[in-house]
Amino acid sequence: MHPTNSTDNRRPQPASTAHKFLSLDGMRVFYREAGTPGAPVVLLPHGYPCSSYQYRNLMPLLSDRWHLLAPDYPGFGYSDTPASFNYGFDGYCEFLDRFTRQLGVSSYVLYLHDYGSQIGLRLAIRAPERVRGLIIQNGDIYEDVLGPKYGGLKQHWRNPNEDTWAKLRQAVSEEGFRHEFIGEVRPELADRIPPDLWRLSWSQMTPQREGIMLKLMEQLKDNLAWFPKYQAYLKEHQPPTLILWGPQDGYMPEASGRAYLRDLPRADLHFIDSGHWLLETHLQQAAVLIRQHLERIDG
Repeated sequence: MHPTNSTDNRRPQPASTAHKFLSLDGMRVFYREAGTPGAPVVLLPHGYPCSSYQYRNLMPLLSDRWHLLAPDYPGFGYSDTPASFNYGFDGYCEFLDRFTRQLGVSSYVLYLHDYGSQIGLRLAIRAPERVRGLIIQNGDIYEDVLGPKYGGLKQHWRNPNEDTWAKLRQAVSEEGFRHEFIGEVRPELADRIPPDLWRLSWSQMTPQREGIMLKLMEQLKDNLAWFPKYQAYLKEHQPPTLILWGPQDGYMPEASGRAYLRDLPRADLHFIDSGHWLLETHLQQAAVLIRQHLERIDG
């Protein structure tokens, strides 16, 4: 009897993710990397209040065919928090541009999620020739279908006062972060989301970083003026797009995902019975759809 190998060689096997730092104009930047340099790149900007950690499980599942890069923004995760950095959507767009150019990346599929959708689309507008395609997951760019949780932010934008500021500061707390991750999904789905997500994010907070989080919430108001620009980019360039959407999301309900079809009528839209963090609750289902989409783009 010959010994058998339990590994099924017919299926792609998950590979390890490397955890690296680089120096970007003197700033220490942390990033996760999986796959082989030279393979088609998937760029993974993260959302609020997370970091590249949110992609830790997805990256190995795609690394047999693609080169995946997920940086921590300055002021997030394990990257530096320099006083001189422009902590805003334009600043983070510039950061992603410099990060990819330093690594010699000339094209990529962009994963757009949460704040990463605003930052990534600014990057796409800046250099549309570099974008091979998009994966959109719970990222809002249509003002008329914003969810009810935007109500508190809109109230603050209309009439900022001590009460509205207190609500924003309450959101930037360990309990506020916990609610961001599990506050809207059904209990059986919340059980799939590890507390490491919000506890890690909160453990990395400093008074300086808390101020950055509040500043980004403030800038969401000005970011609304960019929504028509994002839409115009999609309508003009029609990048191959996969839309994965968890409708249990108080900021971005089902209508927010469906709205993308206004400008991307050929997009591949899938609603997954989850919320804002569907890579935690439905990873395998999402990974299959992402792989199919990337294979259509890259052959």
